[in-house]
Parts: sequence; structure tokens; C-alpha cells
Amino acid sequence: MRSRRIWSVLPAAIVALTASAAVADGAMRVYPPDAVLSPQRLERITEYFDTEVANAKISGAVVLIQRHGKQVYLKSFGKIDTVSGEPMTPDAIFRIFSMSKPVTSVAAMLLVDDGKLKLDDPLSRYIPSFATVKVGVEATAENGDPVLKLVPTDRPITIKDLLRHSSGITYGFYGKGVVRKAYASADLFAEADNASLAEKIARLPLSEHPGTLWDYGHSMDVLGRVIEVVSGKSLFEFEKERLFGPLGMTDTAYYVADPAKHRRIAEPLPSDGNFRTSSARNPRLVTKRESGGSGLVTTIGDFSRFAQMLLNGGELDGKRYLKPETFATMTTNHIAPATGVKRGDYYFPGDGFGYGLGFGVRTEPGNATPPPPGSLGEIKWDGAGGTYFWIDRAQDMFVILMIQSPSERGRIQPALKAMVYDAFER
Repeated sequence: MRSRRIWSVLPAAIVALTASAAVADGAMRVYPPDAVLSPQRLERITEYFDTEVANAKISGAVVLIQRHGKQVYLKSFGKIDTVSGEPMTPDAIFRIFSMSKPVTSVAAMLLVDDGKLKLDDPLSRYIPSFATVKVGVEATAENGDPVLKLVPTDRPITIKDLLRHSSGITYGFYGKGVVRKAYASADLFAEADNASLAEKIARLPLSEHPGTLWDYGHSMDVLGRVIEVVSGKSLFEFEKERLFGPLGMTDTAYYVADPAKHRRIAEPLPSDGNFRTSSARNPRLVTKRESGGSGLVTTIGDFSRFAQMLLNGGELDGKRYLKPETFATMTTNHIAPATGVKRGDYYFPGDGFGYGLGFGVRTEPGNATPPPPGSLGEIKWDGAGGTYFWIDRAQDMFVILMIQSPSERGRIQPALKAMVYDAFER
């Protein structure tokens, strides 16, 4: 019954596109909502992760598949920490890095539903320093060196720009160019609260004009500060009151306050600790900055509550967190070709995916032959440490992977996805 209900609330265009994709491209497998996952085929996942641990590719992992509101598969592998020898359990606490972004997005949309925040509001209404932000246009000096010319923005940054990464605010730890170098040298990851971080970012040039390009960066960190300004609470206080507490996410925070829980903090292999983002702080230490873009730690059990709420269209256990129309807005593509926001050279949602307000949204099979597995309308995201989740509303299913392996995540995530869909009985 639930699977038919979830299928029925998918946008009509997605349902039609799914059906046509199944006919037009036989290589894209599309299963009916009552398709069955084979327990025997799911054991390939067990074999895979047992091998990954045995071959010292990862320290450990936890994998959860939940469908029709029930756990179909939940297993732990390896060690929480190979140095301490602590065995992996579902209670392990993981740094989820950019998987914090969907949480921050939902928190912001709660304020939209409250009528306290509007998507078209200028960012400067809440953080005045952004009223004078400039765009950095790179040019070449007479001696051939790159120089930066600062020009006024074509229009103000909006709250929607923060949510869909079209603000022009970027990151400094990937890519090239004078603007990215400015971010890299600004020491933005130094210990600071969200207010001072936002002020630092407001003094930096934008990488491009707002509303023109999907550019992955500190937009969600700035949005976290907006949430604080609007709510009058710290980001964690607001999230705890409106999300973590009601959802029962008792181990989700920006650091692990209870020393008795420190042994549960998952660690990568000693040889695999380069998270590149420079934000891989020790979660055992108290922090003032509650990074909306990369700061949360959580367990697979906690995050499953959040994921189930999203799978249900914004409600869980009889409590509605997001209005249906708000959830629909979040899970609708907000970049090209739907809007004038282009994808750019560093488009992390990937082939076949658009981007909503906080998630990658699958809009088409993609260009690969055969197309990657999954369903149209899927929402997803991952983190620099390897954590990954996707929500398949057509199958009334979500999958969560918890690992700490920045070097192996790009290989393991698609492998897991392929095994999950290969487990559907034909």
C-alpha cells in the first residue's frame, strides 16, 4: 500500500518520463513498485564489503537498505577504528561532511514554511555585508600574470541561490583560478562561529554572477548563519528543536560532547585520512562553528530517520515537517535546462541529475550506456569521507552507506548502487 502511495505522489512528469524511458531505452531497468529484493542477491553486498575490509581498502562500513518502512538489509563490517580495534556497529558515529547540506536545506525550508524566510529574499536582508559583494573577473596583466577585476553583481544573491549553489560563493580546495586561490588563502576553516565565517566570506569575491552557474561552495555555511539570524538560535539549537529532537536523532551534532561516546567515532585507515577539505576536525573537540555545509556527525540509525521523513514526502510518525508543496519544490530541478543556471565544469550531481534545493535530483537516464541504475525522481548526496545516501521514491526505498574513506568512496558508492538494483528479482 505504501509503495503505491509514494509512487502516486511523484510529479506526473517524472512518472511519464520513467515509463517512456523504460520503453525507449531497454537498457534502463525500471521496476514496478511491488518488485522484490532477493535476499540471496543482497548477500553480494556482504561479500563485497567483507572483501574490501579483508584487502585493507577501508577500515569498516555500515550499510542500510530500507524499503516500505522496514529494514531490508543492515550490516556492519570491519572496525570503527583499526588502531583501537573497536569493532564496527550500527551505533558508530561518522563525520558526514557534505551530507550535512541536505539537513541544512531542510532546516531552512522549515523557516520558509513558518513564513519567516522567503526563497527570493536577498541574502543581504539577513547578512548586510553581502550587499556590497563583488564578482571576481579574471584577466591577464601585461606581464602575463593573472589579475582579478572586481565588478558589481548583476543582481543580489538570494536565499534560493544559497540552496541551489548558484550564489557565486565557491570553495578553495578544488579547481583553479584567482578567486579559488583567494578562498584557499582566507583560512576559512579556522575555528570561528558561523557569524564570523559569513563575514569572512562576504569580503571575498564571487566566482561568478549570482543565478548563472551551479558552483559548489560555502553557500550552505552561509545559509546556516541565515538560519541563526532568522531563528535567534544557534544552528544546532534550531536543528535540535525542529529536526533532531522530534526525529529522535540523539547522536547527531557538530561534535561528540559525551566522552563515553568517543570510542564510537569511526576513523579511516591511517593511510587514508586526507579529506582534502581541511574541515576534517576532530569531532571529540568542542567547536564554535557549526558548519551547515560539512560539520555534522551522525549514526546510520539517526540518518535513517531523516531519510525516511524525506521518503515519506516530509512527514514521519504522523508529524509533518515539510509542507507537501515545499517538499515538491525541494525535489524539483532548479538548474539547466529547467532554469538559466548552467552546470559548469565541476558539476558534482553527475550525468542524468539535476539539482533541487539541497539534493541531486535524477531527471533523465543520462548519457552512459547502459544508464546507471536507479529511478527517475531519485534524490541523493554524499560526503567527502565516503558517506552516501539516495532515496528512490518510485521504489519506496532509501539506502545509506557509512564509511570513512575519502580515497575509495568514488569506487565504492557506484558499486553499492549497482548491487542494490541488481538484487531486484526480474
